[in-house]
Amino acid sequence: MKSPVPDQTPSDGEEGEDRTPLLQRAPRAETAPVCCSARYNLAFLAFFGFFVLYSLRVNLSVALVDMVDSNTTAAENRTVNECAEHAAPIKVLHNRTGKKYRWDAETQGWILGSFFYGYIITQIPAGYVASRSGGKLLLGFGILGTSVFTLFTPLAADFGVGALVALRALEGLGEGVTFPAMHAMWSSWAPPLERSKLLSISYAGAQLGTVVSLPLSGIICFYMNWTYVFYLFGIVGIIWFILWIWLVSDTPETHKTISPYEKEYILSSLRNQLSSQKSVPWTPMLKSLALWAIVVAHFSYNWTFYTLLTLLPTYMKEVLRFNIQENGFLSAVPYLGCWLCMILSGQAADNLRAKWNFSTLCVRRVFSLIGMIGPAVFLVAAGFIGCDYSLAVAFLTISTTLGGFCSSGFSINHLDIAPSGHRFEPWSGKIPHAAEQLSPRATTTEPAL
Repeated sequence: MKSPVPDQTPSDGEEGEDRTPLLQRAPRAETAPVCCSARYNLAFLAFFGFFVLYSLRVNLSVALVDMVDSNTTAAENRTVNECAEHAAPIKVLHNRTGKKYRWDAETQGWILGSFFYGYIITQIPAGYVASRSGGKLLLGFGILGTSVFTLFTPLAADFGVGALVALRALEGLGEGVTFPAMHAMWSSWAPPLERSKLLSISYAGAQLGTVVSLPLSGIICFYMNWTYVFYLFGIVGIIWFILWIWLVSDTPETHKTISPYEKEYILSSLRNQLSSQKSVPWTPMLKSLALWAIVVAHFSYNWTFYTLLTLLPTYMKEVLRFNIQENGFLSAVPYLGCWLCMILSGQAADNLRAKWNFSTLCVRRVFSLIGMIGPAVFLVAAGFIGCDYSLAVAFLTISTTLGGFCSSGFSINHLDIAPSGHRFEPWSGKIPHAAEQLSPRATTTEPAL
């Protein structure tokens, strides 16, 4: 391991040729304070935005467990009797006033997977729009639209499966713009040596949203009924939208309350990072091994991540036989670990680069390897433990937690290889999001690991 080199700090253009090989080295600007800064205010507002985003995305996974008549799936599920009932008797009676639907496993698969069919469509257009008009309004209206559609979920369910599938696809259209829009904003806001930290903070909201929404949805379903799950999170999303529009700006130049010192720090740190090229260099992109490495990494990681995100509550109910209240809490535990890992790994990645003089290439590779190999090992192991409830939850938790390292690995690597190329990011994510689209739909009919 390399020892700290306190007097040799890397430049804003990254400290080695392997970090930003196409960019010139620039003199380092003195860091602006973190406390009450505009860039960290943006990170925390983005954090809560992605908190809302993933709450809206995963609440149906728990609510669907309570929406479906259990007798419908029990007759079809080949694994339902493998594990014995183990939950202690519940003293408080489960509220069962919510309407039940006789949807088989295949129908549930279409309902859960329909979100991703909409989600994939807006990826590339969102990157283009964000590059032209900025990410603030795109991100804001994307989450607002998803929130409004969520409020209509109970009504759509009453109309029938087709209406609910169409509504979830529309929610996917709204959420599909969010990551490209956020990357567009960070390309103008994130100083290079704070990039891992700022992006990890903002995207960690997705994991915390999962952590909170899964158990909260279970509690709401248990004590009230499943319709209130969609009303609560829909209203929260509308409130967040108002704050976002009021407090956020697309760039430091247009921010009303940013200090001149912080503005100069951000602009000077990015000055040699931003390209004046306006056209998309399609041929060099298609020949870029770095870009294809990011594509493959996204595809591999997202296949596992989104399958678990969508189907974990179903696995907890149909295989491990947890009730709706336990289901929500236990499904959230893995994402609590992932959230903590994302926050800590972002700090660690920037410290390794800034204080220990590790290259960006080395940090991204190491964090990606930990975040890919670790989850794979424990997820495979979870398939061989049978009905050991404790080990099942432990292995799934460790697997998902280690995946948090990827947030400081390949997940933000496109900003390293193309700092001003935020409009290219959705293209590199097109194939990964195809995995997000296909994996939940393909595996819902069989919840056993």
